Amino acid sequence: QVPVLQTNNGPGLTGLMTIAAHLVRQARKEQLLGSSAEEKAVVQQWLEYRVTRVNGGSSKEDTRTILKDLNMHLEDKVYLAGNIFTLADILMYYGLHHIMVDLTVQEKEKYLNVSRWFNHIQHYPGVRQHLSDVVFIKNRLYTNAH
Repeated sequence: QVPVLQTNNGPGLTGLMTIAAHLVRQARKEQLLGSSAEEKAVVQQWLEYRVTRVNGGSSKEDTRTILKDLNMHLEDKVYLAGNIFTLADILMYYGLHHIMVDLTVQEKEKYLNVSRWFNHIQHYPGVRQHLSDVVFIKNRLYTNAH
């Protein structure tokens, strides 16, 4: 099912990314789409990934691949587009929430960069809304020391 936004003037807008980008512009929050040409391209890339991979992925293997991809990408980044909070972070958060809720402590530790990013985004002002808080353990339960 493809979302549709009926506007007061003109034809309706179709598609999650089209509608989201339109609403960002309407709210005059263009910085959420990226500042530089490179940031805009990276934001667009992750929005497409969200629609094609996250929305399309349904098997355990798809989920593992998505978490692995994100974990590698976020290794040296605070946000998906680097050091700025964007629409990509918001929509990826909403796309991953149902996955993150069901991860075990060990799985959250395995995808530590995703867990760090997700926890940060869920506490970003105004993002979480009605969704449940996903709990992350603050310190490691298991260490190599005996």
